[in-house]
Amino acid sequence: MAYVAVTGGREAIAQSIELLARYRSRGENAVEADALTNRMSLLIDRIMSEAGLYAPDYAALALKQCEGSPEEAVFLLRAYRTTLSRSYYSLPMNGEDMRLIRRISAAFKDVPGGQMLGPTYDYTHRLLDFSPEDATELTNTQEELLDGDECHAPRVSALLRDEGLVAAEQDDSLPVDITQNPLTFPAPRSARLQTFARAETGYLCGLAYAGLRGFGPAHPTVGELRTGMMEVCVAHPLIAGETLYVGEIMATEVESYFSIEDDKKKERMMDPLERMQAGQGDKKDTSDGNLALALGYGLIFGRNDNKAIAMSIMDFSLETQGDSPLQNQELVLLHGDCLEMSGFISHLKLPHYVTFQSKLDRVRHTRKEGE
Repeated sequence: MAYVAVTGGREAIAQSIELLARYRSRGENAVEADALTNRMSLLIDRIMSEAGLYAPDYAALALKQCEGSPEEAVFLLRAYRTTLSRSYYSLPMNGEDMRLIRRISAAFKDVPGGQMLGPTYDYTHRLLDFSPEDATELTNTQEELLDGDECHAPRVSALLRDEGLVAAEQDDSLPVDITQNPLTFPAPRSARLQTFARAETGYLCGLAYAGLRGFGPAHPTVGELRTGMMEVCVAHPLIAGETLYVGEIMATEVESYFSIEDDKKKERMMDPLERMQAGQGDKKDTSDGNLALALGYGLIFGRNDNKAIAMSIMDFSLETQGDSPLQNQELVLLHGDCLEMSGFISHLKLPHYVTFQSKLDRVRHTRKEGE
């Protein structure tokens, strides 16, 4: 659940809400929601991802309503989401069918389909630009990308699978919908990925950063990062076997590679000298295993490279066993929800008069006993 902190009497609360409206509408130039959608698209994408609702216009409206606070905007969008009816579940989507606007690989220089830098701040100088903002003139190629020109490419991981270098993965369990079912432990991978997709961006990136600095099981290589439009389809309600196209969403997908020891280990009989040195009987040595590559996966709404990469790192962390805090499902999954996090901290503003007086009484009592 999420907490809503409210303090004060009825008259004070009314005055607070009126003052809030004045702060929100200061200045002569009103900000339109469509301006936020077009000019603040990365922030809109983040809000949609953490709210779990792909609705750019509503996300912009929520952002405008709460003075640009991402946490409050997510709260508003989540609350609105609960009022919507759910008529269908979309059919599975394949990232390989994505209509690309960006596609890079840190593992391979030359990949089938080529690399596309796309719209990114990775290569900018990151200097404040004080010049007036003008309408940008795009080249024909850039216009085609904005207009949705078809651009597809095969997965990089398919090359490695063809060589048998990627560890076999098989999950026949049905996906769990965490918006309809409570999170239980141990959580299946589908529930973990959904939780990560809705997690607060800074929290997830912080966990991944801790993993990279040695508090996690491994350091990855980004095999492929792709951003583009994905078609959303549902089963036809009347014609069996037919599908209906209902729209498309922009998403960022990441596959990260980790080196692991494959389950199929080399087994060999220990020679007599080894048995004598080890003080063991006639046993098989399974210490030398076959190395393989494991994939960490991330998929989120919109353009958000860092969150998608962080998601792939944490996906792998929870797929492994160990003593690292980043391998503890309850710690990782229960503390990254934007609403839960901000709400629980916000509830500290509620009156705690009775409990604090109890603390004071205990402190005074122990002080008197110590005198």
